[in-house]
Amino acid sequence: VQLVESGGGLVQPGGSLKLSCAASGLTFRIYHMGWHRQAPGKQRELVARIKSDGSTNYADSVKGRFTSSRDNAKNTVYLQMNSLKPEDTAVYYCNALSPAGTNSYWGQGTQVTVSS
Repeated sequence: VQLVESGGGLVQPGGSLKLSCAASGLTFRIYHMGWHRQAPGKQRELVARIKSDGSTNYADSVKGRFTSSRDNAKNTVYLQMNSLKPEDTAVYYCNALSPAGTNSYWGQGTQVTVSS
């Protein structure tokens, strides 16, 4: 299983970025996909999750600003991030969780820096 994130970078406060995570080696459509982030000195936290049925949930800190979507035909999950704040600065990781929760896979992470 391989998860490859892309789309990170440096953006000014109030700006937008769209992260992508391309998955291979798994039956993507049945997996629940999540975006997590880890800032320096902090624990990794769940930012957004999109389940196999397309339902989503978000951390309170990003509700109304971030949107996750998936394209099962492309085995790809996305995270659209708008109105970015300096506190969104972190390494963002993609996660794939099997339906029974028994298998969990991680990408290598992509850096997002929000700064003027």
